[in-house]
Amino acid sequence: MLTQRPFPAETRPLRRIARTRHADVTINFGLMAKTLDSTPLADGFSMPAEYSPHAGCWMLWPERPDNWRLGALPAQLAFTNVATAIARFEPVTMGVSAGHFEFARAELPAHIRVVEISHDDSWMRDVGPTFVTNGRGRRGVDWRFNAWGGLSGGLYFPWDQDDLVARKVLEIEGNDRYRALIVNEGGAIHVDGEGTALVTEQVLLNPNRNGDMPKDEVERHLKAHLGVQSVIWLGEGVVDDETGGHVDNLACFVRPGAVALHWTDNKRDPQFAVSQDAFERLSSARDARGRRITVIKLPMPGPLRYRPEEVLGVQARDGVRGRIAGMRLAASYVNFYIANGGIVMPLLDPRTDKAAAAKLKRAFPGRKVVGVPAREILLGGGNIHCITQQVPR
Repeated sequence: MLTQRPFPAETRPLRRIARTRHADVTINFGLMAKTLDSTPLADGFSMPAEYSPHAGCWMLWPERPDNWRLGALPAQLAFTNVATAIARFEPVTMGVSAGHFEFARAELPAHIRVVEISHDDSWMRDVGPTFVTNGRGRRGVDWRFNAWGGLSGGLYFPWDQDDLVARKVLEIEGNDRYRALIVNEGGAIHVDGEGTALVTEQVLLNPNRNGDMPKDEVERHLKAHLGVQSVIWLGEGVVDDETGGHVDNLACFVRPGAVALHWTDNKRDPQFAVSQDAFERLSSARDARGRRITVIKLPMPGPLRYRPEEVLGVQARDGVRGRIAGMRLAASYVNFYIANGGIVMPLLDPRTDKAAAAKLKRAFPGRKVVGVPAREILLGGGNIHCITQQVPR
């Protein structure tokens, strides 16, 4: 049985604040969304694999001048390029605040839908809903969000508008909602669509997410809300990943029984030990159907670091993690988006881009691999997978 445990003070949802804010969305009155008291697993729903067919993709417009340099204009161009690439394969919706709506609508291609949604930052993977299906219908999981650690390591405050995004998206889509009892982010989970989830201990067992909740209880919540039977636990995530070690930057399923892994052969690089540990755990694991895991190693770019000119245009503000020249960037080719018939991958380093693209082409033989320059997204703390959220059919 799943029980509500008290949240540490720094991770409690800001319900009082959230109730007083206006939801800037247009509701589809033909399909009203309900909040359900059960779980996806109990209702026969589960999260489909990302390589399953999509109805579309959601994104959020980057706006914060204390996270994105030069008033977020370079990031907005990068997000526009990602949205345009994905829209070659499936419909894309961009959520934009009221103050940026007209500009975003003018910048984005006409075939990309733009809707007004207030938000704190642009990481739709983490703040948007995790959609679940049962073969006949679609619903969404609304995880509790605390900006990757609340007041104990979180990246900004407040985060109350981000914690409302999943609910707003579900209202627009007309899909019923499960409000999860744990703090989690969409980038902290991957599934194979056949009963197996992939996560990291570094995120989901961090006290700044769910206090002292034991591993077996966290796993019960994951199984109940993802509809899976097995959870493969990796250790740490990519070195210096400011999310605290999301699995979507380290490893992901490319098909049932096969995982792409962020990899370096350089034993002197701190990432080597992390990736080696993940490789060993994957190699010894079995999925929910008893299969061994095949590991596909994707090369690590760089290592890449902030350049002096890239930190000068970021506005410093109390309560927000700053950017310092020379800081290592958590660059990874695992952070790609799977679209209907396509793979949209980040272009990060000319020395490794082609090798990574070739490996992705072999991993997804029926899909066209499209590369998009993504350093500006990386400078903000994530990449293409982090800024997107697929809507399954």
